[in-house]
Amino acid sequence: MKFPRKAGVLLHPTSLPGPYGMGEIGPFSRQFIQTLQFSGQSYWQVLPLGPTGYADSPYQALSTFAGNPMFISFDDLVDDGLLKPEELKDFPGFPAERVDYGPVLIARQAVLDRACQLFSRRASPTLKSDFEAFCQKQAEWLDDYALFVVLKEENDLRPWTEWAPEFVHRDPVAIKRYRKQRTSAIRRAKLRQFLFDRQWRRLREFAHAHGVKLVGDIPIFVAHDSADVWANQDLFYLDHEGQPTVVAGVPPDYFSATGQLWGNPLYRWDLHRERGYDWWMKRMRHMLEVVDVVRIDHFRGFESYWEIPAGEPNAIKGQWVKGPGEDFFHALNRELGEIPVIAEDLGLITEEVDQLRDAFDLPGMRILQFSFAEDLKPSLQPEGFPENCVVYTGTHDNDTTLGWFWREPGLNNTETEAQIQAERNLVLETVHTDGSQIHWDLIALAHRLSPHTAIVPLQDIIGLGTEARMNVPGRMDGNWAWRFTEDQLRKEDMQRLRDITEWAGRLP
Repeated sequence: MKFPRKAGVLLHPTSLPGPYGMGEIGPFSRQFIQTLQFSGQSYWQVLPLGPTGYADSPYQALSTFAGNPMFISFDDLVDDGLLKPEELKDFPGFPAERVDYGPVLIARQAVLDRACQLFSRRASPTLKSDFEAFCQKQAEWLDDYALFVVLKEENDLRPWTEWAPEFVHRDPVAIKRYRKQRTSAIRRAKLRQFLFDRQWRRLREFAHAHGVKLVGDIPIFVAHDSADVWANQDLFYLDHEGQPTVVAGVPPDYFSATGQLWGNPLYRWDLHRERGYDWWMKRMRHMLEVVDVVRIDHFRGFESYWEIPAGEPNAIKGQWVKGPGEDFFHALNRELGEIPVIAEDLGLITEEVDQLRDAFDLPGMRILQFSFAEDLKPSLQPEGFPENCVVYTGTHDNDTTLGWFWREPGLNNTETEAQIQAERNLVLETVHTDGSQIHWDLIALAHRLSPHTAIVPLQDIIGLGTEARMNVPGRMDGNWAWRFTEDQLRKEDMQRLRDITEWAGRLP
């Protein structure tokens, strides 16, 4: 697909401001879209939108099809008559600059439970009809997901492999009986998905009306403790108890000397191929109903993926195994036509991965923080970035530009002081700056370069340091919590971004 020369901002909804503990997809999301329009931006890129499980990571969701009910706007529920303003007066106070996930999720869940319990009494006839239509249209994934969520709640949130054997192995008789016994709870789980879907679609329409497209993120792998794996166990390498026999990760790299042990179960690509990649086609089709452009995380896994035996303490003892390659993308094109995809091709990328990406004319990614190291090939240096790619100052996995530029050796990196200083000097020489406003220097550089799309994390635009980092790969806790406050989003910064966007020929 041909991408025009445009620009955008990376920000996950959890990072938005607001009074209810974490960002929502209501009034502050709409304000942010208006801010993007003011600053000449064409894209709002988010992280995966699914309901989070382990460590609150959006990349370990309970479902690849479901939305995160914690994003539901309470203010919009009030506008729809599903909540009363006085029912929010006693909501606890939480930090404005970060998400305190444990207590926040408990407090938000209580509010959502009340809205769902009173839905039949308070919802308009049209809203009730829309809910029933939603359940019918999305039944293929929604029925299993709602059942999974209720079972998980009644099993104290334990992984599905620790449930009673008849549910681990999805005994049809036991499941049919359970559905009848838990009709109300299953309906509430579906209702939460309906409310998310309704608000997200309205937000997307609002974005389109303001000239902004949404860029979504789809991880190549799914979480083991998810409705996806539980309902499709034969499509993954699992033993007779449902445990993975091999898991996903990446070998040692810039971020970690022991690699990254993600733990996701790996696909049985032979069965996916036999079935015409049917599950994947449903996944991609659903994604395109939610966002306008799809970033495929860890694209290289379609060519080869790092297979680690289950039980290993880290990712060192693994091997590269061939993925489905071109066959998968030919099937995707036959089923869905030419779709707007960004291939996340970062890390250890081989010539075979480049060939797979280029065979389907997919834009890859370039990260400025990775483009000043010694001995890089020309296409990885800023002036050599190809037109058909997306350039970022950094991503959710990187430090902010300020944090990266002034980093110290050994803190979330494997570099020496000499290596860091040499790279810092090269940056200063390349952009002809003294480094006093290095975040703006690199924002301007990203916009000036050849790639058709330039995306900047909001942290860089408002000039924040390491304290605003979203994720440290391999770190088990403390991630995904950053939020900005209303006073940090200054009009002069967004005007400066607009000026840079116009200067670089990227205005809508």
